[in-house]
Amino acid sequence: MRYLIVLFFIIQTAIAGDLYSIKDKSIKGDEFKMADLKGKTVLIVNIASQCGYTGQLDDLDGLYRKYKDKNFLVLGVPTNDFGGQTPEDDKTMLEFCQKNYNVTYPILTKRTIKGKEKRELYKFLTEQSGKDFQGDVGWNFEKFLVNKDGKVIGRFGSSTKPDDGELVKKIETAL
Repeated sequence: MRYLIVLFFIIQTAIAGDLYSIKDKSIKGDEFKMADLKGKTVLIVNIASQCGYTGQLDDLDGLYRKYKDKNFLVLGVPTNDFGGQTPEDDKTMLEFCQKNYNVTYPILTKRTIKGKEKRELYKFLTEQSGKDFQGDVGWNFEKFLVNKDGKVIGRFGSSTKPDDGELVKKIETAL
């Protein structure tokens, strides 16, 4: 019986996907392994430079700085998928984020997060997470909260500010 339970767990993990098996690239071109996020609470946000929500970059950095010593990380994921609001290349996007918003959290290279070319991270978030969190991203600055075990535990729309009470409470609970 014990072997069946272990086998069931292995099959469930394979079906559900595994965040920590995903590899990507940082905005600086270095390999970024999601496995390095084990044990951290992570807020993953698709970011843009010319969006009405771009001011959230500063608030996201404030959130990161406030909780980073408690194994919390914000991960910025630039995409040009929504209204062409991130036309910059990686170098220019990084400079924009640092110069205008003092961003210190990690940022991945700019790629698509929807459609046939959807990056693996967003396949995991929108297709392999719990049913309550699945579905295509609707706009820039949508937020996915991932717990220390690599499971999505929250999804927040673009208009949810990084200092929103519900989001902060969920982060604090996950820490």
